[in-house]
Order: sequence, then C-alpha cells, then structure tokens
Amino acid sequence: MRRRTLQYLGLLFVAVVAIHLYFFSPSSESDSPHLSDWDNIDEILAPEPQRGLSADPHRRDAIVASFQYAWSAYERDAMGSDEYHPISHRGTNLSHSGGIGYTVVDAIDTMLLMGLHQEYSRASDWVRNSLSFDRDGRNKVFNTFETTIRVLGGLLSAHHLSSDDMYLRHAVDLADRMLPAFDTPSGIPFTSIDLAARAGIPDAANHISTAEATTLQLEFRDLAQLTKNSDYWYKAEKVMSVVNDALLPNHLAPISMDANGGSFLQSDIRLGSRGDSYYEYLLKQYLQTASSILNHQLILIPHMCSQDQTERVYLKMYEDAMQGIHDNLVQKTATKKLTYIAELQPRGGEWRTNWLLHHKQDHLVCFLAGSLMLGATTTGARVRGTVSVPPRMEELTKAGQRDWKTGVELLEGCMATHQTATGLSPEIVQFQPSPDQPERDWYIKGSKPGGPASYDARYMLRPETVESLFLAWRLTGDKRYRDYAWGIFESIEKHCRLPDGGYATVLDVDTVPVRHDDKQETFFLVGSAFSLLHVMHIPTSETLKYLFLVFADEAVLPLDGYVLNTEAHPLPIFRPSIQPLFTL
Repeated sequence: MRRRTLQYLGLLFVAVVAIHLYFFSPSSESDSPHLSDWDNIDEILAPEPQRGLSADPHRRDAIVASFQYAWSAYERDAMGSDEYHPISHRGTNLSHSGGIGYTVVDAIDTMLLMGLHQEYSRASDWVRNSLSFDRDGRNKVFNTFETTIRVLGGLLSAHHLSSDDMYLRHAVDLADRMLPAFDTPSGIPFTSIDLAARAGIPDAANHISTAEATTLQLEFRDLAQLTKNSDYWYKAEKVMSVVNDALLPNHLAPISMDANGGSFLQSDIRLGSRGDSYYEYLLKQYLQTASSILNHQLILIPHMCSQDQTERVYLKMYEDAMQGIHDNLVQKTATKKLTYIAELQPRGGEWRTNWLLHHKQDHLVCFLAGSLMLGATTTGARVRGTVSVPPRMEELTKAGQRDWKTGVELLEGCMATHQTATGLSPEIVQFQPSPDQPERDWYIKGSKPGGPASYDARYMLRPETVESLFLAWRLTGDKRYRDYAWGIFESIEKHCRLPDGGYATVLDVDTVPVRHDDKQETFFLVGSAFSLLHVMHIPTSETLKYLFLVFADEAVLPLDGYVLNTEAHPLPIFRPSIQPLFTL
C-alpha cells in the first residue's frame, strides 16, 4: 500500500512539473509581443483590469420586458407557427402539413436564461404536446442548415439548461430524420431535407453554400456526446475534412460548393451571406472540445492539460483562415480609417488565384469582430487560461495581438454604420465616400436619405453586431460596449416596435418616419440569415438574448463553460468521449 502511494505521489509530481514547464516556460523571442506596432493602444484597451462584471438590472430588465412584449404578440396571434407577421397579426408555417417549432423552440432557452417561468411553461407544454417533425418537405422548405441551427440547436440548449430529457428525445428524432441529408458522394449535405420521408433534397444543380455545409457541426457533435451515437459526429466531421482538402492557397473558402464532388465552385469569397458561419464555427469547434484551455482558468487535471486532448486540426484551420483574412480582406477607409472586411470576386481564368477586391460589407460580417477577440484570448494566448480582463498584450502571441486589434477596430467600424437617421445599421454597405453624405466613409447602394430605398437599406433585426458587443464586454469590461448595445436597443424600441405588439423590419434606416415590412419572404439568405428575419422572429430572440447577456451578470453563460451556436443557442464545452477521426 505504501509503495503504491509513493508511486502515485511520484507520478503526480512528474505531472505537475510537466504542466509547469508546458504552460510557464519562456516563449521564443519570435513570439514576443510588439506593443510598438499598435496605434492608439490606450484607446483600444481599458487601462485597468476588470473584476466581477456585475449586472445592470435596469437595462437588463428593460430587455426582458421587450422580449415579453414580442413573445406575447406571437403567442396571442400565432402560437406554434413557424413565422409571425406582426402587422397583419397572423402566423404561417414552412410546410403545408404544419410547422416544426422554428419560433417556439428557438426562443425557449432565452426564456430560461431570463427566468420567464410562465412563458417557458406554456412554450414547453407546446413542445411536449404539439411538436412534430413528421412534415412533408418535398417543396424544399426545410433547409438543412436552418433546421439544424434553430430547431436542433434550440432543443439541445433547452435540454442543457432545463435538464428535461423531453427536449433530447425530440432532438434525437429530428437528427435521425436529418442524417440522410449527408448521403451524398462527397459527404457534403443536401441543402434541404424531407423530414417525413427522411430524404435529402438537392437544389437544381446540387450546389450548397459553404456556410450551410459547415454550420452543422456544433449541434451534431453535442448530440453525439449526449447519446454516444458516433454517426452524428462522423457525418458532420466528414464535411470539415472535405472542406479542408478543397481550400484555396489563401486558406479562404468561396461561398459555393458542389455537394457531389466536394469541391469549391467559382464564386465570391466573403464573410457575409453564404460564407460567414464557416469561419465562426472553425473557432467554436475547437473551443467546444478544448476542455483543457478554458478561457479564464487553468484546470489542473493532468490527463486533460495536454493540447493533444483538443482537436488541433480546427485550430490550424482557424489560424490559417485568420491569416488569409488579414492578408486579403482587412481594409481601412481613406479618411476616417474605419476597419472593414472586403470581398473577393473571381476574375475568371485561373480563378482560384485571380481575384478582384470589392469594398462591400454585409451586416453579417460584424460577427467577426467579437470572434476575433474571443480567438485572440483563447487560441492567441501565450499561456493558456491566464488572460486578464481586458487582456494585457504580453499575454497574447503576436497573432493574438493582431487579431485583438482587428476585432476591436472592426467593431468600431460596424458601429459607424449605425450612424444613420434611425441609429440602425443597413443590411449592406459600400465602404467608399458617399457623394450624398461626404461626412460618412460608406454609403448604401441604390439609396439616399429620404428615399428611394434599396434592399441594402433595410434593418432586419440582425444580431451580429450585438453578438460582438457581448463578447467585447465580457472580454474587456469596458463600459462603452454596454453603451453601444443600449443605443442599439433604444433604436430598435423606437423604430421597430409596433403599437399592437411585436417588432418588424425597417425598410430604410436613413429615412424617418420609418416604414415596416410585413411581407412573407420565401428565399434564403443563407449564412446567418433566413427569410424569417423579414417577418418577426422575436426580434430576433437571438438579438434580444445577446442584449440580455450584455447587461446580465457574467455568471450567466460564462465564456469558459459554453460556446454559442450561430443562432446563439448555448452548448457546453466538453471533453469528447468519441474519438475524432479528422486530425492533423
């Protein structure tokens, strides 16, 4: 017994020494920070570390009240419907045979986080008694990507937050119906699924957007971990292996793929629609199973402290992609030096290496600001788990410093696009000086203040900028990010809120009084957006969820315990029990 104890103590001593050497040995000179490379460093970083980010009860509760206002209108007029049209007070479904809970399931975890027990009870009862996935999808209404991020993701997060296995049973039923979408020669999924027939449905040319194909992994991996069913894991993982093999020399991904061959098609490179969440999920897949390098703490468990326990293939793909973005897409305006992310358009010929820069940015791109900041403090930390709030530059690698700086500046550029008549940001901006408003470094194509308005001028209640503000607040404790978020919330309340209940899309952010949209759209703005956002999707529940989290206590969904999917459904970080096949 004594001999066994001494052996154990010896092993423990070796493990502690190894941990110390791994995490605390001096870095190489090439990895040292270069603060002199930074401009306006005092404006970028808060001067003092922040501790204990407490709630702002007044603003937090105002956002909860707005959610209740939006939800009560939906519940009154359209309970159970996939879509809600707040002006005409009616609901519609994506299938003639009934809905699949797009709005109800998507909102349940928001109710749980906000402590809305009565609303949650009624919504939960609807899921328990009325939710069915036995719906005819032959007209391609059930998009594989959207159904995954909203419904499967919503069910999984509801299960994790409530511990109610009812949600898990529904998640298994839905996922089993969706698995045939992956039955293509390459493993790249079909764009749509017939849930009743359990059959994948390709588009006319069997193409799929890159974002659609690569924004399924967090959800299917989480379900695999819960059920120990490796099929969910390997179907989603296969997609990433195919994409990695097809990447261009600049490590960026065009927005269109061939589901049969698994290759990229000649198409734009952008971080907006059809491309955005591919880059988002590279980081989040790595963090989802990176249980040994949680964001602000070092877990001293010897068998978990090696980075070999994490999926380093996603770390490499993420780091390569961020290098490609900085080499090719990060731009600044000429006068005000606003940072934005441009797009690349293929010129033809050898299109994979021949690109034309286009100075256009979707609102969707604003997710990248917070993602870069999160990546800088996790993948870009010199010593894993010891990053301050806000981070000190000596705690970050050179690449981490670069990503942090770009994230902070991109967020400021995104906030500049809120300098409109409504205080709301347009759907798409062009980053050149505007002849109509020379004081701005950007303009809205086809529009001018007072009208007429183009599609680009609308505000669709999008969450991307607010998502980045949430991450920036949690990672810095800088009050300005809360002030930015509150300003956006006040503009939503002033211009999107309807007197009879609910919220609606604003057709022109530069014209007041505003006009609203109640039209049911049937097209997909795949990437991080869908037609539901043109109507009312609890404006969206994702937007209000991020606003709530900005003003909630930091103990609500700590960053070292959860990743949030692209629809803001929280999924816990875990150590995988399934052996990944896609490795370096």
